[in-house]
Amino acid sequence: MSFAFRAIARNKSSEIELSRQTIHTENAPSAIGTYSQAVRHGNLVFLSGQIPLDPATMEIVDGGFEARARRVFENLKAVVEAAGGTMDQVLKINIFMTDLSNFATVNSVMEEFFEQPYPARAAVGVASLPKGTDVEAEAILGL
Repeated sequence: MSFAFRAIARNKSSEIELSRQTIHTENAPSAIGTYSQAVRHGNLVFLSGQIPLDPATMEIVDGGFEARARRVFENLKAVVEAAGGTMDQVLKINIFMTDLSNFATVNSVMEEFFEQPYPARAAVGVASLPKGTDVEAEAILGL
């Protein structure tokens, strides 16, 4: 499901058309705040952060860090597909972890979802994440 918005921005010397389309899928967790799962502007899709929520229960998945990281990427993949893309079209990923010693596990899980050339990436250590989880990822998709 998606919604389209269009606006015209004007100043004294130019006019710019601003458009955006929101992306939503039931195959990923519903937004738990004031945000969209993703927003498309032109050929770029900006995916909101995904945490390891099971879309059916909206609860953090059972298992260890690897299971939670895998669920994060499954959720991202669902939104990517709802936007009409594939994981091969992901340009950039930002991964947030409360324990950077899990970095090798994230690399291993990412190999299940991406092939070379891999997207650009940042891995950031943070003090806490929503719902007390230990991993979150957001992405930018190029269509």
